[in-house]
Amino acid sequence: MKLLIWGAGAIGGTMGAYLARAGHNVTFVDRAAEHVAAINANGLQITGPVDEFVVHAPAFTSETISGQFDTILLCVKAHDTESAAHALLPHLSETGHVVSVQNGLNELTIASVVGEPRTIGAFVNFGADYMEPGVIQRGNRATVVVGELDGQTTPRIQLLYKAFLDFDDRAILTDNIWGYLWGKLSYGALLFGTAVTNDSIADSLAMPEYRAMYIELAREVLRVAQARGVTPEAFDGFDPRAFMPGASNDEANASLDKLVAFNRKSAKSHSGIWRDLAVRKRRTEVDAIVYPVVTLGAESGITTPLTKRLVELIHDIENGVRPLATANLDELNAVLN
Repeated sequence: MKLLIWGAGAIGGTMGAYLARAGHNVTFVDRAAEHVAAINANGLQITGPVDEFVVHAPAFTSETISGQFDTILLCVKAHDTESAAHALLPHLSETGHVVSVQNGLNELTIASVVGEPRTIGAFVNFGADYMEPGVIQRGNRATVVVGELDGQTTPRIQLLYKAFLDFDDRAILTDNIWGYLWGKLSYGALLFGTAVTNDSIADSLAMPEYRAMYIELAREVLRVAQARGVTPEAFDGFDPRAFMPGASNDEANASLDKLVAFNRKSAKSHSGIWRDLAVRKRRTEVDAIVYPVVTLGAESGITTPLTKRLVELIHDIENGVRPLATANLDELNAVLN
């Protein structure tokens, strides 16, 4: 396939490198000029416990890319989705489509720009980090899913699925991509919760004194999903059904135990959210990923006080008025009381 990877960071860089190595015609776009220069000069290097290799593929900034493409994988941060969708539009062929390879419900935003028929959903859960210009670390293998927004099995989704298999031979073609996206959103809320501390994902989720808070956080998200008629899907040890109405606390705790075990095996100990706050000192995707749970919940008459407080805490850390500390979990616990 001829693929344009819009956003060559942790997710886009990793997937694009594997697809290029498999023989696909890959072109990268990234806003970091130094990253683009490094890829063009020395290739894109994948490091980590999963693989070590270098691929050579052309890279451009959004200002220098030219031509049109039938398939564009959009791999930018969620809060950059709308601007990126407008920027890539001139490079999308008349019959082309954009695949959201991101965290959150970005398919809704992309569809508002390029049109729903030209939008495809995807779900990825593997861990990766941008280390330096031209270098991406892949921390683990995890679930990869692709599907049409309306659940149909079309010729284009079958072709794209075959390409995804070149990235990961366990990739899934689904008729319920929204189920995976909402399942990941509930898990993502947990990751945002762990990111307000300096503890690893596994250590944070393992703390018994905060288990009730984490369980309720996931339940808030899934109440909204249920109100929207979505049936969440399980992945990588996280089973959203354990947090749905009617499920017991024992089921929820068992699911969290599996998440702890999964994350202890990963070379990626902390989330990308934590890296944004602690390492890269930049704003996170909280407004684009987590806050929509609050707004969509309000539309359905569902209150989400814990989710709302989490967003506020992340903002405080972003603005430098609150440090990363385990005490922030006590602030979330207070919402339950």
